[in-house]
Amino acid sequence: MTLLGYVAALAAVAIDQLSKVWAEASLAVGERHPLLGDMLAMQLTYNPGAAFSLGASATPLITVLAAGGTMFAAWLTWRTTSLPWALSLGLILGGGLGNVIDRLARPPGPARGHVVDFIAYADWFIGNVADVFVFGGLALCIVLAFMGRPMRP
Repeated sequence: MTLLGYVAALAAVAIDQLSKVWAEASLAVGERHPLLGDMLAMQLTYNPGAAFSLGASATPLITVLAAGGTMFAAWLTWRTTSLPWALSLGLILGGGLGNVIDRLARPPGPARGHVVDFIAYADWFIGNVADVFVFGGLALCIVLAFMGRPMRP
C-alpha cells in the first residue's frame, strides 16, 4: 500500500512541475485568460506567501512549515496499510512536495522562493495543480475518516 502512496506522490509532483513549466512558457504575468467566464481562468502569478497569499513576508517560515508538513505526510504514507489512505496521503505528499520544490528552487532563492500559481478561481484566489492535489487528498481523508476506514486495518 505504501508504494501506491509514493507512486501517487511522484505522479503528482511530475504533473505539478510540468504544469508550472507550461504556465510560465504560455502565460504572461497578470494576464487573465477566462475558461469558464470569470469563475475559472488562467492567470500567472508568483506567490511568496501561503494560501491566499497570507504571510508573504514570512516566506522562510512558510517553507519550514511546508517542509515539515510534507515530511509528516511522507511518514503517514509510510505507516498506512490501507489502499485508499495511501492514495489520499500520496496526493497530499505530492502536492506539498510540488510547492516545497518551488520554495527551495525558485527565485529569489532557497527557502524564499515564490510558488508558481496560475489557476484563478473567480476573484477569490489563484492556485496551482499542487494545491488541487492537496485539496483532493484532504477531501478523501475526510471522507475516509467519516466512513470509519482506519489507516492501519
